[in-house]
Amino acid sequence: MYFIPDGYGFPLVCFRRLPLACDSHGPRSYAVVSDVFLAFSDFIMRSLAITNGSGVVEAMQAINREVFHWIFMTLFLGMAAVSIAIAIFAWVSFQGAAGTMILMAALLYLIDCFGVAVFFNVPMNEALAGMEVSSDATRDFWFQSYVPSWTFWSSIRTAASATSAALLLVGLTLLMQSDATQVS
Repeated sequence: MYFIPDGYGFPLVCFRRLPLACDSHGPRSYAVVSDVFLAFSDFIMRSLAITNGSGVVEAMQAINREVFHWIFMTLFLGMAAVSIAIAIFAWVSFQGAAGTMILMAALLYLIDCFGVAVFFNVPMNEALAGMEVSSDATRDFWFQSYVPSWTFWSSIRTAASATSAALLLVGLTLLMQSDATQVS
C-alpha cells in the first residue's frame, strides 16, 4: 500500500490488489445477481407463461414494482457502481492476464447485464406497467412479445453476470498467484 496526493491535499490510498471487499464479495455478488436472473429465465417466466389467467400480468406488474424495494435492487445497482470502480482500477493498476480478466468481468457486467436491463428489460416492464391487466391487447403483448423477449434478455443478463463472476474469480486468482511469485 502506498499514498499518492490527489491534488486537493488528501492522499489516495492505492493498493497493489483490489480492496478485500471486492476480492471476497465481487465474484459472489455477480453470482447472486446471476442466480436471480436464472430463476426468472429458467422457471418463473415459464411458469407465468403457462398460466392463462389475467392474474399473470398483474403478478408480473407487482414483481416489477416490488423489485425496487428489496435487497436485489441494491445489489444490482451497487454492483454496477462497483464494476465501474473495478474497471478503472484494473485498467490503471493491472497488466497481463489478471488485469484483462478483471477488466472484462467489470465491463461484461456493465454492458451485458446492467446495460441490457436498462435498454431492454426495463422498457418492457414499463410498457407492461401501463397496460390494463384484463385486455386482449395486454394478453397478446404478454404472450407474443413480453414473455419471449423479456426471457431472452434475462438469459443474456444471467450469462453475463455468471461469466463476470467467473472472470473476476479467475483474474483475482491469477493476481494472487502473481503476488505470491513476486514475494518468493
